[in-house]
Amino acid sequence: MAAAGPARTQLRVGRLVKAHGLKGAFKLELYTDDPDGRFVPGAVFTLQVPESSPWHGKTVTVREFRWMNSHPVVFFEDVEDRTAAESMVRAILWVDQDENPSAEEDAWYDHQLVGLTVLRDGTDVGRVVRVDHLPAQDLLVVRTHEAEAEILVPFVSAIVPDVDVAAGTVTVTPPAGLFEELPGDGDDREPSTSDEDDDDADPPAADSEV
Repeated sequence: MAAAGPARTQLRVGRLVKAHGLKGAFKLELYTDDPDGRFVPGAVFTLQVPESSPWHGKTVTVREFRWMNSHPVVFFEDVEDRTAAESMVRAILWVDQDENPSAEEDAWYDHQLVGLTVLRDGTDVGRVVRVDHLPAQDLLVVRTHEAEAEILVPFVSAIVPDVDVAAGTVTVTPPAGLFEELPGDGDDREPSTSDEDDDDADPPAADSEV
């Protein structure tokens, strides 16, 4: 699954993992189901980099995309050597949304996800309050009703099997322990009321003799 970033007209499609070779190439981490269709020569990507980076606010244009030993590798125009490539490593690539999107069937914008009702076993357990974009994966931040806690839910199909924007719901099937604050997940033991609780208590003070 993928979620679009703050810009409502863009999708996150990849990350520059490391420089490759001496001619300015990069190994890619892909966040798209159609890399050969996305990384065509002439495709333009917006770079997400720290403000201190010389690439902040700039775009790059694909010169060549290829597969090398099953790894995706991309070359950009005006990036001619390894030194230039290393200055861009870890940048995240964003692309403008297709006017007629078809390749990214499993992608949503942040504003579509925020506010959705979160269903667990058919029960409303909270709301999506934001989406965090991390290098490894996206996270849905869910605020629960019961404890008003924020739960970080990995936005992957195994844990978030269904997103229904039209219905305003997102279904989660979290592993044990992820929603510990929800009813049924906590410690249900009753406070002990047995006499054993008083075994270690100090005995009542004896009346002083006068």
